[in-house]
Amino acid sequence: MATTTGVPSPPAAGPGEGGSLPRKRPLGAEMLFRGTTTAAGTMVLVIIVAIAVFLIWQAVPALTDNDANFLTEENWYANDNPPRFGIAATAFGTVLTAVIALLLAVPVALGIALCLSHYAPKRVATPLGFIIDLLAAVPSVVFGLWGRDYFFEPVQGLSRFLHENLGWLPIFGSEGPYGKSVLLGSIVLAIMILPIVTSLSREVFMQTPAQNEEAALALGATKWEMIRTAVLPFGRPGIIASVMLGLGRALGETIALALTLGGVYKVSFDLIGPGGTSIAANIATRFGEANEVGRSALIASGLVLFAITLVVNMIARAIVYRRREFVGGSA
Repeated sequence: MATTTGVPSPPAAGPGEGGSLPRKRPLGAEMLFRGTTTAAGTMVLVIIVAIAVFLIWQAVPALTDNDANFLTEENWYANDNPPRFGIAATAFGTVLTAVIALLLAVPVALGIALCLSHYAPKRVATPLGFIIDLLAAVPSVVFGLWGRDYFFEPVQGLSRFLHENLGWLPIFGSEGPYGKSVLLGSIVLAIMILPIVTSLSREVFMQTPAQNEEAALALGATKWEMIRTAVLPFGRPGIIASVMLGLGRALGETIALALTLGGVYKVSFDLIGPGGTSIAANIATRFGEANEVGRSALIASGLVLFAITLVVNMIARAIVYRRREFVGGSA
């Protein structure tokens, strides 16, 4: 069929065919990209399973030769004969320091993120954002040395003040000597996770739809009311994700806690007295002197840390997923 200009017209599309859309190529860029992403995701699962299998395989000898209950024993005498060790004190110290660090860091991080995204002028917020991102790249050993050598005396004075004024609380009941403690390690850990939570929360707050903020302001809301009703609800899944990422960093921190914790194996909520250790710090300090059973015991403690981190990430994913379902259903 020809047109009035003499140029033949394209053939009509058959039933079920889109005349203006190109046919799907069997081996195109889309299929290559899909295969690459699927392979990458599968590789992550394979690596996680391989790590779990390795930890279990290496931990079995220590668990069978242990002269104590691995889950309830506080002491760590893995090199003795017979060996006697447990994960109770180190796992408790890991969770305790991480939770205290979150309680100290998250309110400050969210305040800084809101200031950079909604209050500070752009010429001030941009360089401050770069500085915070740079702070996240500082090695943990630097934080640990700084906390041990320069932050030691201020925290020592703070511990003495807390005991004199709030000593009736069990967490501040220790009479000293005040030095390396859970409080010192938690404060250093909070400073370490502060830039991570701040950077992610700032990016989430900046993604809030402008029409939501403008609508709240048009209804007469103040700046804080707009943030409370429009920005925070929109960014709640991102806030949870950033907090969980900071928690993961806190749970796995090694050198900084090895330099600032007291290294005493006991289950106690005392924050200012000498004591406290974590799984990662215990592995770093004990691995060099460990015998065959001791190395297997340290790997078994690493398996516990792996399980704790996995459970925390699963809980975070479930919270974020339920939140997204709720937002989608309410919309």
